[in-house]
Amino acid sequence: MTMAADTPARRLQPEWERLHLLAFCLARSREGQSLAGEHLERLRALQQTVERLRGADGPWAGVLPAPLSAVEMDALVCILAPEIEPRIGWAYQTLQTGSGQPWASRALIQELLALEPEQSGYLQDALGSGSRLRRLRLIRDDDPDPYQPLRPAPWLAARIRGQEEIPMAPEGAVEVPVEAGWDDLVLPADRRVMLEEFLLWVRHRETVVDEWGGASLGGPVALFAGPSGTGKTLAASVLAGVLGWPLYRVDLGRLVSKYIGETEKNLNALFDGLHGRRAVLQFDEADALFARRGEVKEARDRYANMEVSHLLSRIERHQGPCILTTNLRKQIDGAFTRRFQMVVEFPRPDAAARARLWDRLLPPRAPRHPEVDVEALGRGVVLTGGGIRNAALHAAYLAARDGEPICLRHIATGVWRELAKDTGEAAMAELGELGAHLPEEIAHAAH
Repeated sequence: MTMAADTPARRLQPEWERLHLLAFCLARSREGQSLAGEHLERLRALQQTVERLRGADGPWAGVLPAPLSAVEMDALVCILAPEIEPRIGWAYQTLQTGSGQPWASRALIQELLALEPEQSGYLQDALGSGSRLRRLRLIRDDDPDPYQPLRPAPWLAARIRGQEEIPMAPEGAVEVPVEAGWDDLVLPADRRVMLEEFLLWVRHRETVVDEWGGASLGGPVALFAGPSGTGKTLAASVLAGVLGWPLYRVDLGRLVSKYIGETEKNLNALFDGLHGRRAVLQFDEADALFARRGEVKEARDRYANMEVSHLLSRIERHQGPCILTTNLRKQIDGAFTRRFQMVVEFPRPDAAARARLWDRLLPPRAPRHPEVDVEALGRGVVLTGGGIRNAALHAAYLAARDGEPICLRHIATGVWRELAKDTGEAAMAELGELGAHLPEEIAHAAH
């Protein structure tokens, strides 16, 4: 295989040569054949070179996010090599008869490194569910079964090859544009503090877990609860923007299947696609997933509970922020909420908050008639932030049609249309003082 001269893969060529030779030695040993002196001498020379490559000034230092122990480095090279050198993948397939996989299992890695049974615990610690290799997102969050293949994180393989990884939305999710900032959120001060505290779980994980020895809980996971339109999705967008990471919204309709086992398969594909990537994951309608559990009356109920358990397990193993949103907090089983790192309630905005929302959501460069008083609008009409956004934009389009500044006539129409969405009609009393500004043809039809 020919590699560009300036890529990490080329500079790390002795790593792949050493591993290929180890695979050759293992194959000879299984056949009961002894090793030639030239092979042992070559292995010793490569070992010395590899130790220099792994030094503080070596090429690995510019690739890995943190130093690794000797056994962690050996395991990582075994896992990474088939992505860089296909001949090693072919060797793995030969050594793992019947698996058909070009990636190494923990059992094969133990043989390649010639670890004695009493040393296997070191390798298990290096590859276990709470290991540094997984916390640093260097390997995929696969099943830790010793005979299942282990794969490197896509970003690491791409970096070693000197390629730029193109981020794609993981299977079952869609990317949400991240354009909002803290100033766009209109929330009580204590709720913003909670959102800022949620970010601490992301930003200071290495300090608390790696340096201080705190428990690694995965995630972090937050539940955003509140009526529709109160800013839950906007808050998720703000958090993603502050981190500088993409936001992916999960389409549950594409994940949940009526066929037994398919939902778990889809969830695995989702989280595998995110492993090793810096991203915020959002699940909408969490109440549908984590509803209060009732009596198991049929097989499908049992499998539904298994799907929820599997989802929660994958969320907790995933090293990245997950946000669950719900309009029905009371429907969620308390046993689940206790496993979340943060639960944030998003209340309906009060009059002062509604006034700020009107002021922010009316297009900032649009002319306003002097009669438009956002304080009065905040006091007079009870809408959520989402409702105010829709009404404000509707008013702006009406004003653009008329070639006029936005006035109360336009706003009254926008609010009326918004109020009528839920039931198909609205009551004049809901408009309050705005009712006097509703165009006559609309007011007449309302009666």
